[in-house]
Amino acid sequence: MYLAACIEWLFAAEHPSFPDRIHAAKAAGLKAVEFHLWRDKPLDDVRRALDETGVRLASMVVEPRRSLVDPAQHDEFLAAVRDSLRAAEQTGAQALVVASGFTRPEVSRQEQHEAAVSALKRAAALAEQAGIPLVLEPLNTRVEHPGMFLDSTAEGLDMVEEVGSPNLRLLYDMYHSTVMGEDPAQVLAGRFHLVGHVQVADVPGRHQPGSGTVDWGHYIGILRELGYTGAVGLEYKPQGPSLETLATARAALGL
Repeated sequence: MYLAACIEWLFAAEHPSFPDRIHAAKAAGLKAVEFHLWRDKPLDDVRRALDETGVRLASMVVEPRRSLVDPAQHDEFLAAVRDSLRAAEQTGAQALVVASGFTRPEVSRQEQHEAAVSALKRAAALAEQAGIPLVLEPLNTRVEHPGMFLDSTAEGLDMVEEVGSPNLRLLYDMYHSTVMGEDPAQVLAGRFHLVGHVQVADVPGRHQPGSGTVDWGHYIGILRELGYTGAVGLEYKPQGPSLETLATARAALGL
């Protein structure tokens, strides 16, 4: 396992220039970074900073964000995937993140689930052609994302399994999962081969690991037992200077 700084938030206070945050991550001894939306980023400068430092870009988000559970938005979603795959090729991003969109109260949950799987099958085919994986992220509905359709790791894994593509995996965000009251060992048991990326932040507050109540020794131990060797995205809002919070996170995670 290795750490990937979410430079949407980490190093932002110290470095307004986005490429400078990549250099800051390198100086801090990190092997990878990630960020959210890409259309507002200077992608040529980002790629240059990545090449200069040797830092990997673990993930960024498919945009514009469109609903998987609403068939009326599927064409726009697929256009966003195509554009984002080109941006991933430009930057060397290792994965693209997608979320479900908001629940449609007038439509049955099963129908929405099926619509999402249908959209993801078409998107995964595009990802296979490009050779870049998509990762589907369940988001918590208790704090940041009320109304989001997919807030369950188990259902997210079901969707990935139903799509059946090597280029669609689950993004397991331990913060969202913990907020939803899930037990990582239980929800991931026997299905971890369907996970492609992991992110962390502490609870409550979504600050650096070590600032809240999560037993990170236990959580990281679960990932080790499951054989995870990929990036652990530090997708937290730093509560203090970035380097200080990074030291706290490293100590808590043991990484």
